[in-house]
Amino acid sequence: MSVEAVQTALGTEHAAVWTYGLVSAFLDNPAVTEGANAHRARRDTTERWLKDHGATPNPPAAAYLPPAPVSNGASAIAALVAVEQDTCAAWRGVLERTDDTALRTSALDALTTAAVRATRWRKAAGTTPASITMPGVASG
Repeated sequence: MSVEAVQTALGTEHAAVWTYGLVSAFLDNPAVTEGANAHRARRDTTERWLKDHGATPNPPAAAYLPPAPVSNGASAIAALVAVEQDTCAAWRGVLERTDDTALRTSALDALTTAAVRATRWRKAAGTTPASITMPGVASG
């Protein structure tokens, strides 16, 4: 059901907003503010979509656990890559669970912009390859 998938995507948007706030203590980079603002806007749009479809948006958690402790610039960038990858996966999940054209368009935009941000952060970290073939698909 697309509402459940959108709720999952909303959860990743909440986590992204929180993570961008966390890393701002370690990174003085305009891209941090840009990413935070983009995720706030996407979160707000997603909450409106859920309300418009009769669902109560899930609230954010009090805090989120990054995949590794964040204690410097490098670990902050790693946290941003992880949260953008999670966002890609969630929005891909929305794409896989709806035929609604407007929702698919929004989900594709969310997936694409998160993939671009993840690529930029991988590039900043010196990770190669900086881009991945199928954003939102778990490698394995």
